[in-house]
Amino acid sequence: MLQDDAPDTADTTEEPIKEARLWRDRGWTAKVVKNNDDDGWAVEMYTRGQAEPALVGPWTMGRDKKNPKPLDTAAFNTLVKTASEVIRRHEQAQAALHHKEQRVGAVLVTLDIVVEDDEAHALLAARDADGAQLAQVRVPASFRLSAASAAAWVDGGFVRP
Repeated sequence: MLQDDAPDTADTTEEPIKEARLWRDRGWTAKVVKNNDDDGWAVEMYTRGQAEPALVGPWTMGRDKKNPKPLDTAAFNTLVKTASEVIRRHEQAQAALHHKEQRVGAVLVTLDIVVEDDEAHALLAARDADGAQLAQVRVPASFRLSAASAAAWVDGGFVRP
């Protein structure tokens, strides 16, 4: 069974499909497809509304060694769990790219990139040891937070860099 941390993608308007090469349930679709790289098979996992698969992996051959093994409940649940984990890790990596921290004594300096189509920018902020905000300024998204730039900002009285 799926773990509680799996995304709740239940949709009462979508009828489940449970075929040998296509399963659709709870906002996920598993498709077994011919592997273009070799003579085997692959499985693609899609989330509802996404054109690109969240996960693509090899799929097991059936007993006849020509056709793929049919999908079943256990395999589908495992694929959903694995694809959910891939998405979660991707989101964590993206968040890490957009958030940086440097400590200057008791002051925590953070840089959060705000991705907007028309005007990407970043927010440079400082918090004291109790978590109270000391300053926040808007900087270009290209601003690089380093130990030196954080120290210079704190020592300079939080003047916009």
